[in-house]
Amino acid sequence: MLRPKIPTMPTPTGLASRPVVVEPTTVIQHTPTTPAPAAQAPSSRLAVQLTPGSVLALVGGGTAVVLVVGTVLVSMLLAVAVTAASVAVCALVIRSLVSSQHHR
Repeated sequence: MLRPKIPTMPTPTGLASRPVVVEPTTVIQHTPTTPAPAAQAPSSRLAVQLTPGSVLALVGGGTAVVLVVGTVLVSMLLAVAVTAASVAVCALVIRSLVSSQHHR
């Protein structure tokens, strides 16, 4: 069922022909008869013009991003601090239980 099928090489049926040899040809340079285009004037770049409304929107968006990222980072720091405090309390309780059993 899972045996691979190995392809068999068919036997050649006809005579093999020799490859055709292609002789290299000479390359002739052709000079264009039309004159080269004149140098174009440099195109003026489009400058982004900010209106007071768009500046206000950019400032508001940037402030919102900073506040959201700050909130996320502070909440992650708070989560780490709470976890560290709870691990410390658990360690003190376990140490107290272990030391009280040795005294009895």
